[in-house]
Amino acid sequence: MREMRLVLIGFGNVGRALARLLLEKREDLERRYALTWRAVGIATGSHGTVFAADGLDLEAAYLEVEGGGDLTEMPGVDAMNGPIPLLHTSGADLLFENTPVDYTTGQPAIEHIRTGLELGMHAVTANKGPVVHAHRQLADLAQTKGTRFLFESTVMDGAPIFSLWRETLPAARLQGFRGVLNSTTNLILGLMEDGKSFDEAVAHAQAIGIAETDPSGDIDGWDASVKVAALVSVLMDHPMTPDQVERTGIRRISQDEIRQAAKDGKRWKLVCQAERRDGKLNSSVQPLQLARDDPLYQVSGTSSAVTFWSDVLGPLTVLETDPGPETTAYGLLADFIRAATGDLGSILPHEWTIGGE
Repeated sequence: MREMRLVLIGFGNVGRALARLLLEKREDLERRYALTWRAVGIATGSHGTVFAADGLDLEAAYLEVEGGGDLTEMPGVDAMNGPIPLLHTSGADLLFENTPVDYTTGQPAIEHIRTGLELGMHAVTANKGPVVHAHRQLADLAQTKGTRFLFESTVMDGAPIFSLWRETLPAARLQGFRGVLNSTTNLILGLMEDGKSFDEAVAHAQAIGIAETDPSGDIDGWDASVKVAALVSVLMDHPMTPDQVERTGIRRISQDEIRQAAKDGKRWKLVCQAERRDGKLNSSVQPLQLARDDPLYQVSGTSSAVTFWSDVLGPLTVLETDPGPETTAYGLLADFIRAATGDLGSILPHEWTIGGE
């Protein structure tokens, strides 16, 4: 039986969903993988940062935060001055990094992950910033340290996108992909089809917790662009940042355009795509009108889908229906198991054939 000491940096909706899933799957991990865990530290933005060498009561921690409390008020914990001191003190085996994404720099998540890797920890994240701004550096550092840098939950939540290519499609070369990868804009466009104005649709998405208070990252295409950059950087071995993706959001789509598309038997979707052709890699995020025979036409609500093209298979489509924090948490759990058990997911894409030049 192997015990893994865990540190969680970021304890928002996804971090707390992960805590619940770890508790729910505790017996399965012991029985199926001879794997136990002990949470020794949690860092939050507004509820304190704490360390406990003998282990935190993870259930009490997420209940404390969900109730608006402060983790430093819990018994048996030491208050810490932020994530970096916590990492240096913790002696953890694995870091979960789930702070909010910064599209332009990837910080401070990159520094959190780099520090954890330098200290000999595995690093698992749902944060897209480190993947698009420092994937190669962090992956190389992990290999040097004999650890793993894994990030399944960064695109399509818990759907096995990265592990699909790393673990089940050996010797395949990814040529391109096309998908609907931002669930917020997909929901907004669907609500506009139902008669809501753009502003009403955005307000509804915010009211149900799908859109942020500032929804510009979604509606202006930044979230979709960072996902395109992540897929291109990792699976096509072509380093790319979000600002290098040709980007147009949905802000200017009018109700008249929505109605006219419906009359023509089409639907507006924010389409993400990338393709390698004639030695060049082209990528874009843009709203397009799709006909009924398009595989993305039926992707509704907060669902997502992506179709891959490779040199050995025809179109391969992955569909995820109505994801949420729980599905993102599952991707983190799956990476935790991969890291702890030495799964194939540790292999670096640029060391073998996926998307190599």
